[in-house]
Amino acid sequence: MTHVVTPHPRPSFLQAFLRSEALGGYVLMAAALAALIIANSPAAPLYFDVLGSKLGFQAGPIVLRETVLHWINDGLMAVFFLLVGLEIKREVLDGQLRGVSRIVLPGIAALGGMVAPALIYVLINIGSPETLRGWAIPAATDIAFALGILALLGSRVPTSLKIFLTALAILDDLGAIIIIALFYTAQLKVVALAMAGALLVCLFCLNRAGVTRLTPYLLIGAVLWYFVLKSGVHATLAGVALALTIPLSPRNAGKPGAHSPLHDLEHALHKPVALLIVPIFGFANAGVSFAGMGLASLAQPVPMGVALGLFLGKQLGVFGFAWLAIKAGVASLPRHATFTQLYGIALLCGIGFTMSLFIGALAFTDAANVDATKIGVLAGSLASGLIGFLLLRIKPAAPSEDVAHQAAS
Repeated sequence: MTHVVTPHPRPSFLQAFLRSEALGGYVLMAAALAALIIANSPAAPLYFDVLGSKLGFQAGPIVLRETVLHWINDGLMAVFFLLVGLEIKREVLDGQLRGVSRIVLPGIAALGGMVAPALIYVLINIGSPETLRGWAIPAATDIAFALGILALLGSRVPTSLKIFLTALAILDDLGAIIIIALFYTAQLKVVALAMAGALLVCLFCLNRAGVTRLTPYLLIGAVLWYFVLKSGVHATLAGVALALTIPLSPRNAGKPGAHSPLHDLEHALHKPVALLIVPIFGFANAGVSFAGMGLASLAQPVPMGVALGLFLGKQLGVFGFAWLAIKAGVASLPRHATFTQLYGIALLCGIGFTMSLFIGALAFTDAANVDATKIGVLAGSLASGLIGFLLLRIKPAAPSEDVAHQAAS
């Protein structure tokens, strides 16, 4: 009997995404660890001086002069938000979030995962109007870190749960974008905002006119970023706005080998963002000096609110809302998954590194609260990641898709 050897299919976009995000999570972990080591070494003054030094230029009325830290947080992270926007658009129109049935469970879980951490933070900081501004810090999940940990677990976690976590994190990012736009916007400057609005209309007109070349979108997007920066709305939201205008329909639709502009740009950005931009952000924002700090420092309202929001709030919100939805018959437990594994995923959702640090930098301008935020994010994320990993590692896995298929045959 002759066995026909079929070639291995090319990895799906989801598989490529999971691998890229997992690798990015490892690089981000290394960058954050390096920042902590340097910030607590003799090189600390140089580290903070470089981040605080100003760079920029002036060309007539155009003035761009910011600190290195602001260039990273406002400039490089705009590219990160562009990628996030592309992922959201693709998943909603042509991916895991397309259709009500697919979005119900991750959507409900994401809602719980934003509400519960925020409530815990507010309850701990209720007596301090100044620190209440940080209520949204523990409401975010870091997909790179979480998928990096899942990659270490291999086949012990079914693919359905990895898809669930990815969809939840994307919805989580969407919620964070809305929160930033509504609650962390400075005093608006009407002229700059009007210019940004006009450029956004131009981008939508390009889309409606069927323009599929990326160059005009990116050139107008760069100018859009400048005016959004000057408008008082956080500059990174320009990346999201640009992403929504990038066409999803392929160039030369119907012809063999047709390419979608959105997919092309998303593919081009994935590795640079995961392996360079996000680690640079982590390196620039994770550095905090532990000199003179003890357990009492963690007991202060800001770090305690952030840490408990991430560790307790995320697991209670994500698992609690998902459990209620499944028991009520509104949604189904992901295939080949157990409630214990779902709880482990909910724990991993408490890793809030990138977006939590980002929102913390918007919420607070004083060094004390910024450092307190970092301590809370590091503590809550570390506890969530470690316990989530141990639970998923120790708990016997349910039969995977491959095992189930073999048994059936």
